[in-house]
Amino acid sequence: MQADVFSSMYEGAWFQPRRGHNDGLCRCSSTAKQEDIPMAESRNGVFDAANFLQSTGPGRRIVELKPKDVFFAQGNQADSVFYLHAGRAKLTVVSKNGKEATITLLSPGDFIGEESIAGVVGLRMAAATAITSCVALRIERGAMIQVLHEEHGFSDLFLKFLIARSMRTQADLVDQLFNSSEKRLARILLLMAEFGKPGEPETLIPQITQETLAEMIGTTRSRVSFFMNRFRKLGFIEYDGRIRVHKSLLNVVLYDQPRLQNAVAASLLGTRHHKLKPSRPRSAAVSRIEPIEA
Repeated sequence: MQADVFSSMYEGAWFQPRRGHNDGLCRCSSTAKQEDIPMAESRNGVFDAANFLQSTGPGRRIVELKPKDVFFAQGNQADSVFYLHAGRAKLTVVSKNGKEATITLLSPGDFIGEESIAGVVGLRMAAATAITSCVALRIERGAMIQVLHEEHGFSDLFLKFLIARSMRTQADLVDQLFNSSEKRLARILLLMAEFGKPGEPETLIPQITQETLAEMIGTTRSRVSFFMNRFRKLGFIEYDGRIRVHKSLLNVVLYDQPRLQNAVAASLLGTRHHKLKPSRPRSAAVSRIEPIEA
């Protein structure tokens, strides 16, 4: 059941931290030509996609970013793809009037900026920013296109990622259209804790502000604060600077609200294994109305 929950602006193309964060500058050159990039990541003559993504070579290198540093900014030239090794990041867009919205959160194993290989080189439609300290592999556009054409194992892996992201985007849309803001918040917290993915979930999620959570689920910060306090009182989460998510938060997403409230009330009353029945007021007299005979 858990699976159901998740199912030409700047030349030289620098990516750098936002204003106020002047460390971690990285030069992003795209001078390597596609035909000059050998694909040498192989074991026993067989291309190894995992080794390719974990090592440096022609057209690719490891970059490290501190929290709030950017992989790329909105409007930069789309000349590379990143593969996230460690850390958490987010994709954001900014409107013409300056309003920022968070599109999605990124975790290790995600590609970032894959739109750079679609058609001609264009501009970034969103910005990618590190939430925590991040380590990623930067792959130049030419190297990425070449390995996709020449190595079917890598193209299969990349296709699976694109399909998974498409399914996630559809799930986000359905969530936004049909679920309450409380359920949307619960789902985001579960996704950040990686519930539903192979292996043990990371119950302690990266630091994130209530403003960011409000942007992601389409509500106000005060509503997020209200729901977070409710989740904490019910024992679904703990937070003291950072949020720890418990598996019981799945109940908010999997079950409807009345059933959840009954379960919580039953637990508090010590009648967890019994269904709650509505009680009648003692002072209320219930009488049967007899028909009047003619």
